[in-house]
Amino acid sequence: MTAPTKPPHGTAADSPSERALGEPLHSPVIDWFDEHARDLPWRRPEAGAWGVMVSEFMLQQTPVNRVLPVYEQWMARWPRPADLAAEAPGEAVRAWGRLGYPRRALRLHGAAVAITERHGGDVPSDHAQLLALPGIGEYTAAAVASFAYGQRHAVLDTNVRRVFARAVAGTQYPPNATTAAERRLARALLPEDAATAARWAAASMELGALVCTAKNEACHRCPIAAQCAWRLAGKPAHDGPPRRGQTYAGTDRQVRGRLLAVLREAHGPVPQAALDRVWHEPVQRARALDGLVSDGLVEPMPGGLYRLPLT
Repeated sequence: MTAPTKPPHGTAADSPSERALGEPLHSPVIDWFDEHARDLPWRRPEAGAWGVMVSEFMLQQTPVNRVLPVYEQWMARWPRPADLAAEAPGEAVRAWGRLGYPRRALRLHGAAVAITERHGGDVPSDHAQLLALPGIGEYTAAAVASFAYGQRHAVLDTNVRRVFARAVAGTQYPPNATTAAERRLARALLPEDAATAARWAAASMELGALVCTAKNEACHRCPIAAQCAWRLAGKPAHDGPPRRGQTYAGTDRQVRGRLLAVLREAHGPVPQAALDRVWHEPVQRARALDGLVSDGLVEPMPGGLYRLPLT
């Protein structure tokens, strides 16, 4: 896999003044990463672009320790996109287990089918082709192009956005949703060299995951603490819109999870009565089941039976 000789479309080289913004941060963060990066299976050369893509789908809103066992099983069963594409989408939902947000499993299956049909079974390296795959958004396309193919892209996940908010903008947390200003800042901070930019993307993400965390940040271990605008300002408290919390107990998400657990563990279609036993409140249970059907995660069958999707 070779890095492009010039920045891809949409990440053209910035002006000297913009590049100077990130230069003092690049070396310390990358040097820290070289010493402290976790040995994760999707970072190993043998993972390839497909392993990177699978990890990116699984890691969305899900911690690494929960992803690791599912990722290992997934890659052992489906080492190439074509292997997954040959299976029914319901098998992807079954293998997803309790990672949460199971529509990601259907989207990953859809991407595998498209990769098999459009690209001969190889994850494309072109950013536009990645973005054209079903289930692939701005972040995932940039992450795969950067981490798998060493390209120059701004990779903005929650961890990176938090590092940039604190180190450069001087605020405790980034906005609830990614803004145009954040994208401009991320592009301005990109190293000009593609290989260095890819390393910077991984390093800044790891820094947010391990050191510049949402709570109890470890500034004493941060390689750029002396330059951090938020720390130098005395760590002013967040004064923007309230940060969204993630609740689970008693929500439709919990009910959906229980319904899917019954279907994943079954070897054939499941009767309505078996699903009725997983939640006491009939209105919420019916709403959750209807949502699963609407999302394509469950297929209703004649006779009041349900199964994971075959098509």
